[in-house]
Amino acid sequence: MTAAFELAQVNIARLKAPLDSPQLKDFVDNLDPVNADADAADGFVWRLQSEEGDATDISVFGDEWLIINMSVWRNTDALTAYMYQGRHREMLARRREWFERVQEAMVALWWVPAGHRPTVAEAEARLLHLRANGPTPYAFTLRTSFPPGAAQPVFGEVPEGLGCSV
Repeated sequence: MTAAFELAQVNIARLKAPLDSPQLKDFVDNLDPVNADADAADGFVWRLQSEEGDATDISVFGDEWLIINMSVWRNTDALTAYMYQGRHREMLARRREWFERVQEAMVALWWVPAGHRPTVAEAEARLLHLRANGPTPYAFTLRTSFPPGAAQPVFGEVPEGLGCSV
């Protein structure tokens, strides 16, 4: 049986330096392996990418210092399992080396009909909604998520220091 909904996620980050700088070398060198891990992960469905195989050259909010990662997963359990283990967890723990600390929400999740591939404009709208309204069924976080079609939140466990504070 095919699920009616899949989980879309977007995360954006403000670079501390240009992608081709020595400061971001470890990040850039690990993009392909981390993306390959995602592609092979249980529950992975799709990820945004350009012809180069990643999304570092795709504009978000018209800001050249922001980079975007967007993907679709079977559910929150599949996304959580990928995010907080292995190479991705190692890179997540080092994010302050490469990205500015930003107070506003930089990660949003939402349910999409199975087979739908979200656009950057859709992701921007979800992030802006989360920033303005906090977690709702329209845009939420792993810490405060909503099942498809539900109005009541589900509170999740996120490893200390690795997740969104919302």
